[in-house]
Amino acid sequence: MTPAQPARRPPVRPLRARLRHARTAVAALAACLLLLGVPAAHAEAPAPPPMKDGFGLTQVGAATGSATNFVLTVTTPQVAGEHTIRILLPADYAASPAKRYPVLYFLHGASDNPSDPALAYPALTAAQSMITVIPDGGLRGWYTDWLDQNTAAGAQNWETFHLDQVVPFIDANLRTLTGRKSRAVGGLSMGGFGALHYAQDRPQLFGQVLTMSGANDLSVNEMIIRGAVVATLTNAGTVLCGPSDGKPCGLDFGPTVSSDAIFGSPYPVFNADWRWNAADPVSRLGALTDTGIAVYTGNGNGSASDMEFWAEGTAKRLKDRLDALGYRYHYVDYGNGADWGTACNGGHSAGCWAQDLVDYVPRLEAAFAAA
Repeated sequence: MTPAQPARRPPVRPLRARLRHARTAVAALAACLLLLGVPAAHAEAPAPPPMKDGFGLTQVGAATGSATNFVLTVTTPQVAGEHTIRILLPADYAASPAKRYPVLYFLHGASDNPSDPALAYPALTAAQSMITVIPDGGLRGWYTDWLDQNTAAGAQNWETFHLDQVVPFIDANLRTLTGRKSRAVGGLSMGGFGALHYAQDRPQLFGQVLTMSGANDLSVNEMIIRGAVVATLTNAGTVLCGPSDGKPCGLDFGPTVSSDAIFGSPYPVFNADWRWNAADPVSRLGALTDTGIAVYTGNGNGSASDMEFWAEGTAKRLKDRLDALGYRYHYVDYGNGADWGTACNGGHSAGCWAQDLVDYVPRLEAAFAAA
């Protein structure tokens, strides 16, 4: 018998040919995935635009988030600690390198931080023609340079940080329009005070101002509002927190400091509170000549236990003064919120502020376009 012949092996292709075949297959697979709307595994998401340090700001680590909604962390000698800045860019920013955009500086309330994605309200992220910048205002920074810089909280020059550092930093790193008619400042609660305060201190910077549920009146007429400010300094509300159960107390605003730390004595005795009166936004409305003004408030359902009840009082006082000056403005008091979106109960709450912005952002974009 003839011995069985060994099975013939197929010829071995050279390594280079095999690698070329593998690369061709991977490329074909990637093309198919793209046609199906599935990104290739190695594709990288667009990154936030690069930002250079400057104007006293030093970045800590890399930006986090997407190309159009990202957070920077910075340090500055003006305010102790590290601070976040959230930046929202319109969808066409990267694709339109010759285009420049107006800017809204949006100031958050007490106990908040721009690292919280909830501050990127839907109406802000949906904006088509403007940049929004949300800088850290501290848990109770109150958007001013504190009178007392020698407290346990350390340096607290919030106004200098925002207006002399953040604003030029943004203009240097992003394609912004830099005229006052292309720059707005707005905020909610503590940030509502901050927006009025900044627009009044630097009218050459801002052509539009927005206050939502703001601490609009610091005068002796609104001692409840003063008391709320003092409570954030002295942590008076921590007695209401009870056992910690491992969670931070929402009424703990950081190192306890004196009630006099920001504006001096808050007590209206022998004019000791003159700095509070000097900072009162209602008494300073004359500085807002030729400025677009928008005011939003609810009524807290008539309950004095809801901060919105007191915010409405400051909004009404603001409105009365605007009327006396003959200024034009946009004013909305949505009461108990029944007709103000689906998530507003008339209280000092994010559901109402989200609807405020639904109403306000298109108005602001139209004002920017007209300018």
